[in-house]
Amino acid sequence: MSESHQLLNIAWRVLLFLVPALALVAFILANAMYLQLMERKVLAHMQSRLGPMRTGWHGVLQPIADAVKFLFKEDVIPAKADKWVFSIAPLMLLIMAFGSMVIIPFGPPTDFFGILSHKVPMLVSNLNIGVLYILAFASVGTYGVIMAGWASNNKYAFMGGFRSAAQMISYEIPMAFAIVTVVLMAGSLNLTDIVNAQQGRWFLFTPLGPVVFFLYLLAGIAETNRVPFDLPEAESELVAGYFTEYSGIRFGIFYMAEYMNMMVVSLLVSIMFLGGWLPVQIFPHALAGVAPIVWLNKALAAIPPTLWLLAKLYFFIFFYMWLRATLPRYRYDQLMAISWKTLLPLSLCVLVASAFMKQLGWI
Repeated sequence: MSESHQLLNIAWRVLLFLVPALALVAFILANAMYLQLMERKVLAHMQSRLGPMRTGWHGVLQPIADAVKFLFKEDVIPAKADKWVFSIAPLMLLIMAFGSMVIIPFGPPTDFFGILSHKVPMLVSNLNIGVLYILAFASVGTYGVIMAGWASNNKYAFMGGFRSAAQMISYEIPMAFAIVTVVLMAGSLNLTDIVNAQQGRWFLFTPLGPVVFFLYLLAGIAETNRVPFDLPEAESELVAGYFTEYSGIRFGIFYMAEYMNMMVVSLLVSIMFLGGWLPVQIFPHALAGVAPIVWLNKALAAIPPTLWLLAKLYFFIFFYMWLRATLPRYRYDQLMAISWKTLLPLSLCVLVASAFMKQLGWI
């Protein structure tokens, strides 16, 4: 191969990495900003209010105004705080959330309707151990909450940090068992392979699928510290919990990381149980030969795969917000009891049952 061909090959490889990476960063940042506006609007309409209306048409520029405000507000660090740990805690949450998104497949390789001569992957990195990678990053990211609570030298933040530690330990175990069950059904740790394994039937509709789906979704909501599992924040008794002492851009980073973690959980639910980018099929088996059903399924299949995944993503984001508007916060003893007395034994039983059914060829 000539030197010019080698340079072109290297340039193409760099381009294949940079373009998805930059697109992913832009997508994450835009969502982290505008999901806050979406939540404020959803909660407002559920409570017969209007939400932000003044900055831009129906408040559409409010996230930009908030970002500017966070950037220029004074960044206060308490005098008796551990300044080094206090400073890196929000960055740890942000970096771990960004890192988790790197291996999320947003669709099959595509040439963008024939525009490109080569098909490009719709993800930054296609890891064979993608599920383990996600679990590792989720575990490390939660330490940012603990570090923020401990380093603030504030009793409310300290209690919020230790609540988060107990919550993390309690809910990561049933979440891991639920993910292992999905891996068992798919026969792979690769997220793309898990989607492809659902070509005939989504895992949600397998014999044990609804139970595993419930286990993962519940544990995922708890891991992201959202209502009704938001005890590390608990405004009514802990002011704001682990980030009570944070201000300015550091406070904004905590908010960004929270919405990014919601996105990660929602994307994983969509990929592991709802077929990822695979389209919805109306009566795929029972009425497969009926002409209107066939035409409808063809129309649904014509929708670009990435749009299907995004639709499922935003449905679960809306579900997060719906829960916040609907449910009260659990007491701490209830939080622990749900995990150790209900989710953990149930997830173990489902895992054993799935292994047994897999061995018999039933799934």
